[in-house]
Amino acid sequence: MTLIRSRRAIGARKQRGVTLAISLILLTLVTLVIVSAMFLSTANIRSVSNLQFRDQAVVAANSAIDERIEASFNNESSATSYSIDVDADGVTDIDVAVTTECLRAVKSDFAPPSSVTLPKRLSQTPTWQVTYDIDAVATDSATGANVEVRSGVRVLMSDSRRKVACPDSP
Repeated sequence: MTLIRSRRAIGARKQRGVTLAISLILLTLVTLVIVSAMFLSTANIRSVSNLQFRDQAVVAANSAIDERIEASFNNESSATSYSIDVDADGVTDIDVAVTTECLRAVKSDFAPPSSVTLPKRLSQTPTWQVTYDIDAVATDSATGANVEVRSGVRVLMSDSRRKVACPDSP
């Protein structure tokens, strides 16, 4: 009986060493999985942040284009800068450079709508459909986001305004 007990004792001692080795291997694997998950989540957060910064720059560029469209088109090619405060804290977040170029002017077949009908001799001034290319480049100096947005707009204007705004057209 003592021989059997001594063999069991020797086998138990060997198993304790194997258990320790297996535990260390599993602990190392679990640690590697956790560390890789942390790196992946950090990369995902960076990607989402970059998309958010880009979207803010696109919104700022579109806002500047809208402001440019609301302003009158008085000269052929003009460059304008806009300072956009995205988070309404009173500090400029994104600078937008807007350039406007007159592409063409086409004589319109119809007169602009009006609630007053004028006699023919007074309403003979032609109207023009003037097409503009508006290019906005938004730059966020804090994040480095840089976006270019292009837009086209057609403006109905009188002949005298067309001559000032787009003098190269016929």
